[in-house]
Amino acid sequence: MTEVIRTSGLTKHYGRVHALDGLDLEVEEGQIHGFLGPNGAGKSTTIRVLLGLARATGGEASVFGMHPWTDSVAIHRRVAYIPGDVSVWPNLSGGEAIDLLSRLRGADRRDTVYRSEKERLMEAFQFDPRKKGRTYSKGNRQKVALIAAFAVPADLYILDEPTSGLDPLMDVMFRREVARVHAAGGTVLLSSHILSEVEQLCDRVSIIRAGRVVETGTLSDMRHLTRTEVSYEGTDAAPVAALTDVHDALVDDGRVRFTVDSDRIASVLPELGRLGVAGLRVAPPSLEELFLRHYGDDLAVLEGNRR
Repeated sequence: MTEVIRTSGLTKHYGRVHALDGLDLEVEEGQIHGFLGPNGAGKSTTIRVLLGLARATGGEASVFGMHPWTDSVAIHRRVAYIPGDVSVWPNLSGGEAIDLLSRLRGADRRDTVYRSEKERLMEAFQFDPRKKGRTYSKGNRQKVALIAAFAVPADLYILDEPTSGLDPLMDVMFRREVARVHAAGGTVLLSSHILSEVEQLCDRVSIIRAGRVVETGTLSDMRHLTRTEVSYEGTDAAPVAALTDVHDALVDDGRVRFTVDSDRIASVLPELGRLGVAGLRVAPPSLEELFLRHYGDDLAVLEGNRR
C-alpha cells in the first residue's frame, strides 16, 4: 500500500530536551492509525513536524511523499487538522469561524454541498453557530475545529487529542464521523492518550515513549505479545495450575483465575473441557495491558511517590 506518512530516525531537540529521539513511523493509505502515548511522549511534536509547523533537527519525514517543511502549502491543501486545544477568534461567531477555517481548505460557503454538510454536522454536534467565540467553552471551541475539519473532504485527517473537552455523547458523534471519512477513503492519524478511543477506532497502533516508537502493529498482532485472562467457577486452582502454558493460577472470590499466552489459548481450552469447568470466561488482552508493558514502571514510580 501507499505510504501517506513516513518518518525515519526523526529527531527534534529544544536545547537539551530531546522531544523526538529517532522516531520511525509509517501510516499507510486508508488506515486509521492510532498514535498512543501519555502527555510529553512526543506525539504533538511529531504532528507539528509533519504539518511543517516545526523544523526537524534530524532524520527524515514525508507526507504524501513531500517534505513537510518545504512543501507545507501543498500538504495542507490535502490535510484536515484538529488540535487538542482550540483557540477561536473572540469577535467572530462560531459559524463565521467554521466558514473561515473551511475556506482555508478550499470550501466556498455559498456551495450547497458544503452548506448542507456544515448544517448536518452542527446539528449532530449540537452546536450553536450564532454565539461569539469569546463565549464558547473548551468543548464548543473543540466543536468548531471538528465541524470545519469534517465539513470539507480531505485525504488525510491528523487528529491530536481531538475529543478533549467533549462529553460522552459528542464523543460518540466524533467516532461516527471518523468512521464516515474513513469509509470515504480518508487516512486518519489519531493521536491520543485515551486507550478506549484508540481501541475502538484504530486498526493499527504505534506506542510512543520518550520520542521513539516502541511498539507498532495491528491490535490483533500486538495482542499476541501479551497474555489472555481466563477464569471459571471453582475453589481449587491446583488442577489447572498443573497444565502446560498456564500462568499465575489462583482462587479469587469463588473463581479460579489464570493467564495464558495469547497464541497458546487454543491448546488450553480443550484441557479445560476435560476438567469439566463451569462459567468459563476468556478476556483477550486490552490495549491498556499493552500500553502498561511500556509505561508500567512509570506508573510504579508515581504510586511510590504518593506513599
